[in-house]
Amino acid sequence: MSKVILVTGPARSGKSEWAETLAMQSGKLVVYVATARENPDDQEWQQRIYKHQKRRPQNWVTLSVPVELSAMLADAKPNACLLVDSLGTWVANLLEQDDQIWENTQAELLETVQLVAADMLFVAEETGWGVVPAYPIGRTFRDRLGSLVRHLGTICEAVYLVTGGHVLNLSVLGSPLPAPKS
Repeated sequence: MSKVILVTGPARSGKSEWAETLAMQSGKLVVYVATARENPDDQEWQQRIYKHQKRRPQNWVTLSVPVELSAMLADAKPNACLLVDSLGTWVANLLEQDDQIWENTQAELLETVQLVAADMLFVAEETGWGVVPAYPIGRTFRDRLGSLVRHLGTICEAVYLVTGGHVLNLSVLGSPLPAPKS
């Protein structure tokens, strides 16, 4: 089985930089899987994307995969290290799915991750540490991302939390919960 790692934390915590460090240490061909959709009408969003692009080494392969993440992972070669940044953006791209389709999409991703021969690093935002969102779409996003991160965390070799300028290896410091019931 491949090595599967989850890096999670709040906005601007350094989680992407930590995942990039781990990818560089893999010694494998790094494939950066960008889930963000470019939006030329949103200059601030474009700046965020550009900042991430500028930080990446030139020899990394970059793929834009805003929706079909499971299919892309299934095609990965064993000599690759896939860095998926980020699951929150991917979930946001799929918010229009109804609950049953989302459950199937999540299950497909989790099953695929367990079958892929390449190493995989997933970056995910922590969104549920604040107030309950006032709008249904915000609650749906928070709940879907939280559920996905919890499910993924149970199948990862390592789970890191990046916050307050520090990286914590939760797999060493914590105890895993039982796998959630679907």
